[in-house]
Amino acid sequence: MNKKSHPTASSNTSSFNKTKVRLKVCGMTYQDNIQQVAAIQPDYMGFIFYQKSARCFSSKTIPEIPSSIKKTGVFVNASLSFIIEKIKAHHLQAVQLHGNESAAYCADLKHLYNQTHTTIEKAQNKYNLLEIIKVFSIKDKFDFHILKPYETVCDYFLFDTKGELPGGNGYTFNWDVLNNYPSTKPFFLSGGIGVKELEKIKEFQTSKASKYCYAIDVNSKFEIEPGLKNIELLKRFTNLLAFCSLIMLPML
Repeated sequence: MNKKSHPTASSNTSSFNKTKVRLKVCGMTYQDNIQQVAAIQPDYMGFIFYQKSARCFSSKTIPEIPSSIKKTGVFVNASLSFIIEKIKAHHLQAVQLHGNESAAYCADLKHLYNQTHTTIEKAQNKYNLLEIIKVFSIKDKFDFHILKPYETVCDYFLFDTKGELPGGNGYTFNWDVLNNYPSTKPFFLSGGIGVKELEKIKEFQTSKASKYCYAIDVNSKFEIEPGLKNIELLKRFTNLLAFCSLIMLPML
C-alpha cells in the first residue's frame, strides 16, 4: 500500500484536556451489566474480541448505550478484515490493539476503515473517525523508542502491566517508569487498577508522568466474575476518581 495514502492520527488528540481524567471500563460481556455500567457514564466501554480471553464478547449485539460512551473493540493480532467486520457489526468508535501489531498495520487499519465509507457519507459527516489505541506492556522498565513509529498512526497509547496474559493480569506495573515518557501523545493508564489504587492515582497525578495521562482503564479489579462488573464498587470508584481530578485542577 502506498505510504502516502496512510492517514495520520485523528485530530481528537489535539484537543487533549488534562483537567479531566477519563474512565474506560473494559471486558464487558453481559447485556444487563453493560447497561448498568453505561448508567455510570464512563467515557469508553471495552469489548474484547479475542477467543482466548475469559471476557471474550460473543453476543451478536451490544445493547443500546449513550452515544457519549465510545464503544471500543479490543483485539489481539487479529486480521484487518475481522476488525472491520466487528466495527461494522457493533458500530465501534475505537479500536484497542493489544498484540504485536506494527505501525504499518495501524496505518493500514485506519486507511481500510476510511475506504469502507462512501464520499457522500464523509461529506455529510455520517461516519465516526476511528480512534486507534495501541497497547504497550510494562513491568519495571520500558524502551520508549518503540513508540516513535506509532506516533502518526495511533490516536492514543495505552500502558498495561506485562504478564502472562495480553491483559487482565490484575496487578499494576511501576508507574515511575512513565516519568521518562518522551511523547506528547495522550495515553491510557491500565493494569490492575482498583479502588485500593485511588491514593496511588492521586499521587500519580502530581507527578511528571501524569502530564499526558488521558484516561484510567479498569477491568478485573471490579469484577464479580470475568466479564461481570460490580456496579456499586464501580460507582464508588468513579465518584472518587472524579473528586481526585477536581482537587488536582490548577488554581484559576
